[in-house]
Amino acid sequence: MDIYHGSKEKVQFPEIRISKYTKDFSWGFYCTSNKEQAIRWSKRNDNTPILNIYMYTEKDNLNILKFKKMTDEWLDFIAKCRNGFVHDYDIVEGPMADDTIWNYVQDYVNGDISREAFWALAKFRYPTNQISFHTLKALSCLSFKRGEILI
Repeated sequence: MDIYHGSKEKVQFPEIRISKYTKDFSWGFYCTSNKEQAIRWSKRNDNTPILNIYMYTEKDNLNILKFKKMTDEWLDFIAKCRNGFVHDYDIVEGPMADDTIWNYVQDYVNGDISREAFWALAKFRYPTNQISFHTLKALSCLSFKRGEILI
């Protein structure tokens, strides 16, 4: 299946980069099955937006965690990852919080709202999809097809 990574550059050789801040599923290389979402990612800065397209072939020997929808387990996993937890999954796939849900998650992580308040606020939001690759073995599931300059 084709998956996408929006960026300011062509990413022919994906990397796992450790940065100051952890993301939803910890450090990794993030893609999505939603082309429009990747296009939005690519336009987050003032540089030339590029849509990177990969063929994703899931391998049997990988440790993969999949969240089909936002659940308490999903919320707890994100809260742990954003607080620095480093898991041993090769790939994690699941909902991605949009900017508004991200704020609710952060409020939950900070202890500013309860779990119940989070779900009440997030109830009418529709998350998008993210697939994060956390090991070299996971990155071997990706074959670069092309990078498209977006205008």
